[in-house]
Amino acid sequence: MLAFLGAMALVLVAGAPWVLPAAAGGTNLESPRDVEVYIVDDSFILKWNRGSESLSNVTFSVDYQMYLNVYDELKLRIRAEKGNNTSPWYEVDSFIPFHKAQIGPPEVHLEAEDKAIIINISPPGTKDGVMWAMDSSSFIYNLVIWKNSSPAEERTETVYPTDKIYKLSPETTYCLKVKARLRMQRKVGLYSPVYCINTTVENKLPPPENIQIDGNNQNYILKWDYKYENLTFQAQWLHAYLKKIPGKHADKWKQIPNCENVKTTQCVFPQSVFSRGIYFIRVQASNGNSTSLWSEEKKFDTEIQTIILPPVINLKPVNDSLRVYIGAPKESDNKSVDEDYPLIYEIIFWENTSNITNKIVEKKTDFTFRNLKPLTVYCVRARALIHYEKWNKSSGFSDTVCEKTKPGNTSKTLLIIAVICAVLLSIPVVVYVVKVVLRCVKYVFFPSSKPPSAVDEVRSFSLSTAGFFLKWKIYLISTEYICFLDFQKIIQTDLGIFFQVSVNEL
Repeated sequence: MLAFLGAMALVLVAGAPWVLPAAAGGTNLESPRDVEVYIVDDSFILKWNRGSESLSNVTFSVDYQMYLNVYDELKLRIRAEKGNNTSPWYEVDSFIPFHKAQIGPPEVHLEAEDKAIIINISPPGTKDGVMWAMDSSSFIYNLVIWKNSSPAEERTETVYPTDKIYKLSPETTYCLKVKARLRMQRKVGLYSPVYCINTTVENKLPPPENIQIDGNNQNYILKWDYKYENLTFQAQWLHAYLKKIPGKHADKWKQIPNCENVKTTQCVFPQSVFSRGIYFIRVQASNGNSTSLWSEEKKFDTEIQTIILPPVINLKPVNDSLRVYIGAPKESDNKSVDEDYPLIYEIIFWENTSNITNKIVEKKTDFTFRNLKPLTVYCVRARALIHYEKWNKSSGFSDTVCEKTKPGNTSKTLLIIAVICAVLLSIPVVVYVVKVVLRCVKYVFFPSSKPPSAVDEVRSFSLSTAGFFLKWKIYLISTEYICFLDFQKIIQTDLGIFFQVSVNEL
């Protein structure tokens, strides 16, 4: 739609060729000057100054090049006409309509409750308009509301196209205005006209308050506050995306299982009721045939309610290091959390005999603590953290896992050096012991026919028994052998056999 306003009446020639035939009588009219183009939604507004001549009955024509969409450049021109006379064309600099367009005021419909106002907003532009056709669901609406009796006390809120304004007073006149904006395009619209409405008389049964929802294992627990007893309650849910669609959605609310006709101020229902997404929850109280209005709608994001279980820790000692393996935590449905969210881990690490702890943050699930004390017990525990664009969340800490490090490379080197030194030091001792043992063996089992010169005969005697005759000679070993033989006497027989006898026995 093109609407053109000028200093005088405007004749639009839509789709006309660029060169129009000049009217008979010449072209002695002055062209329009200072032409400005304004676009509000799908309406084009042209303003200009006409020439210096003060002629009556002058009309203006605009010629524009038809565009395919609002993102294409548009060219247009304007001239003055009077009778058979025309001015030269004034060509306006080409422009892209979408970039130049201003968001117009939205249309607003109101419905009153005792302490709330239901608001329905229609997006700017016409139903079949093309300017915002691709962005109608992207509008963000800012609302300013005030008591009619106190216009200086304004309250500003961001609302959905279908929404409720809460915390109002009964039987009070409120006025409001709304404007739309497009965040990505950085466009801010014009305010709507001011709308005023009176809230109703306060309902006898107040609505439930302080709606809360918490996750517990595989269930959700919905809680609320209520001042009276012996009433029944019901709870409903709605997909949040429906609030972005203009229109009424009263028939889209659905009953929450296990939360209908309950006598307590809480109900428990399985998490499987909701797939991943954002919802609104509301609760209503009933007493026989009397019912309260619905509570304030509670926004509920299943992702925020996700319960993150602690991770699982495994340790493996490698020399003087500990290798840490972290198993990603699971959700209540046994699905790994890191499949949907970027996880990081906070790890607490300490020596078992010390109270000093170290904290690190790791994105990896496999890492190593290096250069630790060998043969020392270290302990580790960890928790999972989610730093998401919409929220932050953490699990509880895992069980503490402890492990003892192995001897490090330094310890092994020192041990090898010690062994080598011990071997080197023991070689002379071993050689000496072997030498002495060989000498004793030779002396005992391979004696010479004569006693050695270093042996003095002490005593000899003969012994005859059982038909055997043995002749004994006793020698005292010289001091050369005393150290080794421990001051003992040696008895040598003719058979070449030695017997050791203590000196005291001789």
